[in-house]
Amino acid sequence: MNNKFVNYFSNISPLSEAEANAIEENMVVRHFKKGNFLLKEGQISIDTYFIIEGCIREFTNIDGEEKTTNFFTEEQWVISINNFSSKTPSETNLVCVEDTTVSIGNEVQAQAMFKNFPRFETISRAIVEAEFAEQKKTIELLYHRLTRRTILKIIKIAT
Repeated sequence: MNNKFVNYFSNISPLSEAEANAIEENMVVRHFKKGNFLLKEGQISIDTYFIIEGCIREFTNIDGEEKTTNFFTEEQWVISINNFSSKTPSETNLVCVEDTTVSIGNEVQAQAMFKNFPRFETISRAIVEAEFAEQKKTIELLYHRLTRRTILKIIKIAT
Protein backbone atom coordinates (compact mmCIF):
# COMPACT_ATOMS: atom_id res chain seq x y z
CA MET A 1 0.00 0.00 0.00
CA ASN A 2 2.05 2.91 -1.28
CA ASN A 3 -0.89 5.24 -1.90
CA LYS A 4 -1.01 8.36 0.34
CA PHE A 5 -4.80 8.49 0.16
CA VAL A 6 -5.23 4.85 1.18
CA ASN A 7 -2.57 5.27 3.88
CA TYR A 8 -4.45 8.27 5.26
CA PHE A 9 -7.60 6.15 5.71
CA SER A 10 -5.58 3.25 7.10
CA ASN A 11 -4.18 5.51 9.80
CA ILE A 12 -7.72 6.35 10.92
CA SER A 13 -8.88 2.75 10.92
CA PRO A 14 -7.15 -0.38 9.59
CA LEU A 15 -8.57 -1.33 6.20
CA SER A 16 -9.23 -4.74 4.74
CA GLU A 17 -7.63 -5.47 1.39
CA ALA A 18 -11.03 -5.09 -0.29
CA GLU A 19 -11.59 -1.68 1.35
CA ALA A 20 -8.11 -0.45 0.39
CA ASN A 21 -8.63 -1.65 -3.19
CA ALA A 22 -12.02 0.06 -3.38
CA ILE A 23 -10.54 3.38 -2.29
CA GLU A 24 -7.69 3.09 -4.76
CA GLU A 25 -9.94 2.04 -7.65
CA ASN A 26 -12.49 4.81 -7.02
CA MET A 27 -10.18 7.72 -6.33
CA VAL A 28 -10.06 10.45 -8.95
CA VAL A 29 -6.62 12.05 -9.02
CA ARG A 30 -5.99 15.38 -10.75
CA HIS A 31 -2.84 17.41 -11.11
CA PHE A 32 -3.07 21.21 -11.10
CA LYS A 33 -0.34 23.68 -11.99
CA LYS A 34 0.61 26.59 -9.76
CA GLY A 35 -1.96 29.35 -10.25
CA ASN A 36 -4.80 27.05 -11.35
CA PHE A 37 -8.13 27.66 -9.65
CA LEU A 38 -10.12 24.76 -8.24
CA LEU A 39 -12.98 27.09 -7.36
CA LYS A 40 -13.79 30.71 -8.10
CA GLU A 41 -16.07 33.01 -6.20
CA GLY A 42 -19.65 32.64 -7.47
CA GLN A 43 -19.23 29.04 -8.65
CA ILE A 44 -21.13 26.19 -7.07
CA SER A 45 -18.94 23.28 -6.06
CA ILE A 46 -19.98 19.79 -5.06
CA ASP A 47 -16.41 18.53 -4.82
CA THR A 48 -14.13 17.91 -1.88
CA TYR A 49 -10.38 17.67 -2.25
CA PHE A 50 -7.75 15.67 -0.42
CA ILE A 51 -4.30 17.11 -1.01
CA ILE A 52 -1.86 14.38 -1.92
CA GLU A 53 0.92 16.84 -2.73
CA GLY A 54 1.09 20.62 -2.93
CA CYS A 55 -0.65 23.60 -1.36
CA ILE A 56 -3.98 25.38 -1.92
CA ARG A 57 -4.82 28.89 -0.79
CA GLU A 58 -8.37 29.92 0.06
CA PHE A 59 -9.13 33.61 -0.28
CA THR A 60 -11.96 36.05 -0.64
CA ASN A 61 -12.16 39.47 -2.28
CA ILE A 62 -13.11 42.31 0.04
CA ASP A 63 -13.41 45.72 -1.58
CA GLY A 64 -11.23 44.53 -4.47
CA GLU A 65 -8.47 43.23 -2.20
CA GLU A 66 -7.62 39.54 -1.78
CA LYS A 67 -7.83 38.35 1.83
CA THR A 68 -6.36 34.93 2.53
CA THR A 69 -8.62 32.87 4.76
CA ASN A 70 -6.77 29.55 4.82
CA PHE A 71 -3.97 27.40 3.46
CA PHE A 72 -4.29 23.65 2.91
CA THR A 73 -1.30 21.36 2.54
CA GLU A 74 -0.53 17.67 2.13
CA GLU A 75 -2.93 15.24 3.79
CA GLN A 76 -5.49 17.94 4.49
CA TRP A 77 -9.05 18.11 3.24
CA VAL A 78 -10.54 21.08 1.44
CA ILE A 79 -14.22 20.87 2.20
CA SER A 80 -16.64 23.73 1.70
CA ILE A 81 -19.56 22.74 3.89
CA ASN A 82 -21.72 25.66 2.65
CA ASN A 83 -21.32 24.74 -1.01
CA PHE A 84 -21.49 21.02 -0.28
CA SER A 85 -24.75 21.05 1.67
CA SER A 86 -26.75 23.97 0.28
CA LYS A 87 -25.38 24.28 -3.27
CA THR A 88 -24.97 28.03 -2.86
CA PRO A 89 -22.44 30.05 -4.85
CA SER A 90 -19.01 30.15 -3.24
CA GLU A 91 -17.86 33.28 -1.47
CA THR A 92 -14.26 32.10 -1.64
CA ASN A 93 -11.65 31.12 -4.21
CA LEU A 94 -9.34 28.10 -4.15
CA VAL A 95 -6.04 28.47 -6.00
CA CYS A 96 -2.94 26.29 -6.16
CA VAL A 97 0.07 27.96 -4.58
CA GLU A 98 2.34 25.38 -6.21
CA ASP A 99 1.89 22.39 -8.48
CA THR A 100 -0.69 20.33 -6.61
CA THR A 101 -2.06 16.80 -6.79
CA VAL A 102 -5.47 16.09 -5.25
CA SER A 103 -7.96 13.30 -4.95
CA ILE A 104 -11.41 14.65 -5.78
CA GLY A 105 -14.61 13.28 -4.34
CA ASN A 106 -18.25 14.23 -4.01
CA GLU A 107 -21.43 13.13 -2.24
CA VAL A 108 -22.55 10.77 -5.02
CA GLN A 109 -19.24 8.90 -4.90
CA ALA A 110 -19.32 8.81 -1.11
CA GLN A 111 -22.82 7.35 -0.98
CA ALA A 112 -21.84 4.61 -3.43
CA MET A 113 -18.84 3.72 -1.27
CA PHE A 114 -20.99 3.75 1.90
CA LYS A 115 -23.44 1.36 0.25
CA ASN A 116 -20.70 -1.14 -0.61
CA PHE A 117 -18.63 -0.57 2.53
CA PRO A 118 -20.86 0.72 5.37
CA ARG A 119 -17.84 1.17 7.67
CA PHE A 120 -16.63 4.00 5.42
CA GLU A 121 -19.48 6.15 6.71
CA THR A 122 -18.09 5.90 10.24
CA ILE A 123 -14.58 6.64 9.00
CA SER A 124 -15.86 9.64 7.02
CA ARG A 125 -17.65 10.96 10.08
CA ALA A 126 -14.39 10.71 12.05
CA ILE A 127 -12.62 12.70 9.31
CA VAL A 128 -15.27 15.43 9.30
CA GLU A 129 -15.17 15.63 13.11
CA ALA A 130 -11.37 15.97 13.06
CA GLU A 131 -11.56 18.66 10.36
CA PHE A 132 -14.23 20.53 12.30
CA ALA A 133 -12.10 20.41 15.47
CA GLU A 134 -9.07 21.71 13.55
CA GLN A 135 -11.07 24.60 12.09
CA LYS A 136 -12.50 25.41 15.52
CA LYS A 137 -8.97 25.61 16.98
CA THR A 138 -7.94 27.96 14.18
CA ILE A 139 -10.95 30.22 14.77
CA GLU A 140 -10.32 30.27 18.53
CA LEU A 141 -6.67 31.20 17.99
CA LEU A 142 -7.64 34.04 15.65
CA TYR A 143 -10.34 35.21 18.05
CA HIS A 144 -7.92 35.34 20.98
CA ARG A 145 -5.31 37.18 18.91
CA LEU A 146 -7.93 39.65 17.71
CA THR A 147 -9.22 40.16 21.25
CA ARG A 148 -5.69 40.76 22.55
CA ARG A 149 -4.95 43.26 19.77
CA THR A 150 -8.23 45.07 20.43
CA ILE A 151 -7.49 45.31 24.16
CA LEU A 152 -3.97 46.59 23.48
CA LYS A 153 -5.35 49.25 21.09
CA ILE A 154 -7.88 50.37 23.69
CA ILE A 155 -5.14 50.61 26.34
CA LYS A 156 -2.93 52.59 23.94
CA ILE A 157 -5.79 54.99 23.13
CA ALA A 158 -6.65 55.42 26.80
CA THR A 159 -3.09 56.29 27.85
